[in-house]
Amino acid sequence: MRSLALAAVVVLFVLSPAGCKDQGKESAKRALEDVDALADQVAKDVAEVERGLPEGAKKMSAVYAKNADPHTDVPSVRQALLRSQREVPDLNIAKSTFFALVDDKGVAIRNNLEQDAMAGQDLFKLFPDLSKALAGSYVSTMGSFGGKTANGPDRDWVAAIPVVDDTGKVRGLFVTGWALRAYCNHLSAEWKRRQAELARASGDTGKLPVFYVGVFDKTGVYTASMTPAVNEKAMADVGLVDKTASGTFSGTMNLTDRDFGYAAKRTPKLGPDTGVVVLRSEL
Repeated sequence: MRSLALAAVVVLFVLSPAGCKDQGKESAKRALEDVDALADQVAKDVAEVERGLPEGAKKMSAVYAKNADPHTDVPSVRQALLRSQREVPDLNIAKSTFFALVDDKGVAIRNNLEQDAMAGQDLFKLFPDLSKALAGSYVSTMGSFGGKTANGPDRDWVAAIPVVDDTGKVRGLFVTGWALRAYCNHLSAEWKRRQAELARASGDTGKLPVFYVGVFDKTGVYTASMTPAVNEKAMADVGLVDKTASGTFSGTMNLTDRDFGYAAKRTPKLGPDTGVVVLRSEL
């Protein structure tokens, strides 16, 4: 009997919390590194647009040469947009999903995509702050084109800068941007690329953790495709805008019987009260 009792004590010791790693806390610790790297990536991506858009707008001014009206030659507008994107290095590598010319009333004339669902839309109604760019400066803001995905409603980040004619008069806006859910796919791919680099450097060929990324603001959390709805809701329920008011925030949670760690950080370049959040679980 004594030997059985001793064996039981040994088993309890091996299985005790003191004898095994807290998986959620380990994931949260690593999530802090992830969110720092992705917040830096967001700043880099926005900076490409900030640098490139003024140069692109200079090229777009050609559509107003000799007081021309681009509404009467829409195909030429698309060609000018494609040329501006191609010839401006920062715009050529920007993560933008569209470039568009918008008139001084806020109505989209044409975008660079083959199928243009934007033409005729009043962007000032969808993104009121864009009208501020008519005063002569670069402006970025959040809003929505009303897009929906399998993950739910989407949200969009857009930026604009004035386009002037050959007399220097503001005639329209050069606009670009991206849908947040599509942008999260880019951030997820960037994270995987970084993990591959770290693995090569360390010689570690272990499996990647379960990983999800999202962008948040006061309206909610917008995640990359293939993110389970329960995970997105759990991140939204944390109240990330409030939690990150004084800096990076991290924690743990259990979802579908799996321990996760998460971290969130503001990304002011993308907008006020906006940030990136990562959720990960080690395998």
